[in-house]
Parts: sequence; C-alpha cells; structure tokens
Amino acid sequence: MIIQPGIAKANMGVSREDVTFEDHPLNPNPDSRWNTYFRDNEVLLQIDKDVRRLCPDISFFQRATEYPCLLILDPQNEFETLRKRVEQTTLKSQTVARNRSGVTNMSSPHKLSASSSPNEYEVLPNGCEAHWEVVERILFIYAKLNPGIAYVQGMNEIVGPLYYTFATDPNSEWKEHAEADTFFCFTNLMAEIRDNFIKSLDDSQCGITYKMEKVYSTLKDKDVELYLKLQEQNIKPQFFAFRWLTLLLSQEFLLPDVIRIWDSLFADDSRFDFLLLVCCAMLILIREQLLEGDFTINMRLLQDYPITDVCQILQKATELQDSK
Repeated sequence: MIIQPGIAKANMGVSREDVTFEDHPLNPNPDSRWNTYFRDNEVLLQIDKDVRRLCPDISFFQRATEYPCLLILDPQNEFETLRKRVEQTTLKSQTVARNRSGVTNMSSPHKLSASSSPNEYEVLPNGCEAHWEVVERILFIYAKLNPGIAYVQGMNEIVGPLYYTFATDPNSEWKEHAEADTFFCFTNLMAEIRDNFIKSLDDSQCGITYKMEKVYSTLKDKDVELYLKLQEQNIKPQFFAFRWLTLLLSQEFLLPDVIRIWDSLFADDSRFDFLLLVCCAMLILIREQLLEGDFTINMRLLQDYPITDVCQILQKATELQDSK
C-alpha cells in the first residue's frame, strides 16, 4: 500500500516490473496505479505536515523507535520510506491542505508561516525511523483502507496518545508490536467516532453539530445560570466544543493528562455520553470566571482551558452522571 508502483522486493525473487504503455505515470485512467499514487500524495502531504508537529511539548515523537520497519529500511530493497516520498522535488513544489469540506488548497511553500521551525523537519540518519514516521504510516494506511473518509486533519491527535501508550510500555515484548496494536485500536476507535469527521453528517443525529448542542442542553439542565450567560454573549458551542469533542480533549491537556481522561472515557460503556459530561464539568468548574468575564475573556478561557487538574474534572463529571 505504501510502495511506488513498479517496485518489488528483490530478495523474494520478484523482479522490478517494467513500466508499460498500459500503465505509466501519465496514464489518465482512474484505475491506473500511478494515478492512485499521485492522488495518495495529496493525502500523504497533509498527514506528513501534521505528524511532524505531534505533541510539541515532548520530544518523544522526534526520537528514533527501537523497532523500525526493517522491510522498508532494508538497503537491499528499492522501497522508499514515506518520509523520502514526501521529500521528492515534485512534492516539495507545493503544499496541499485538505480542509473539513474536502476541498484541496494548493499554496507555495514560500507562503508557509514564518513561525514554522526548521527543527520540525529534522530527520534521523538513514536506517533509523522516528516515532512520528510510524504514526505517519499508520494514518496513511488507514486512509488507503478507508477511502470514504481518508484522512482529515485532527486524526493525528487521536492516534498520538494511543501510539505513545503502546510504544512506552515497560514490557519490551509488547512494545515491539506498538505499531500493529495502535493501528488495531485506532481503527476500532475511529469506527466509533468517524461520524465526527464526516461533514455530510454534521447536522444528523450522529453528527458533531448534534453533539455540540447536546453539551449546551446538558449544561442547561445542570447550571441554567451559566447556560444563559453563554447564550447572552452569543458564545456558541462550535467556538470551543468542536475541538473538545472531535479530538477527545487531546489538545486541551498535556499528554499524561489526556491518557488519564481517556482511561476514564474508554472504561465507560457510554463513553461518549460521559465525554459530554466531562465537557459540561469543564464549563462548570470555571463558572465564576465565565460569569464575570466578557465575550473576549470567556472565549480565551474556553479556547485555552485553564484547569490542569483532570482528576477534579473527572470527579465533577462523575457527580453530574450520578445526579441524573
């Protein structure tokens, strides 16, 4: 799924295939493997840009994994890593971004933000593979296997905590299989939350808009004064709850705290109902600040959540759950 058409493993007795008239890089046929390869490059560029900046507060994802994919890194093979595929000149000439509605935006690399640090793109020597490269492969293969959703920005924030948990397991026998275990768990988790990433379902009962509104309806039941204050200031749940719900709070807290929250979420049979209560608890715990603040202050609070004691948040969510 990730190697260039026409390349095969030499030491398995399979020779490199000739590029024929029937299938070549300029073949416009939608079934052409080359055509698919170039379309995949658009998805790969977005994945690559996102995974290189995964969890910038820790260096883990920039470090080399102890268990790289030897099949791809074997110098006897002509396989290219996804990293090298991105580094090709033809892919450097433009930056491709796929937004929520599926529109692909092309822009010159000169227009990239000046704040992008070159350290983001430092790579390890040949023969080594960074943890972010493993995550990139997981997301790319997931996109290939699920063309209906492919890759949407934010999925990297879902797979990151899963991979970190497996790749730091103290049991080396289990840690060795972190990539496979992460792919399995990520696929199963996405089967439950994929509707959040599909724009056409936004306004359906399983879509993200319905869930965001459910946060406010729950808040209305638990704290009507705070609910009315947010309504009065026209602070819509889309302004903050979209990220909270789609990324399972993975961008609101540091990674160890995210893992603690996910432990509670995944242990609950009604995990996504509990997530709504967690979001509601987050609002109630800063209610005094929200009641005193104006629109600007409150938006800053909600988009850069101040409380880091996640146990306090989970305890409040449990109280809300018990009070039903």
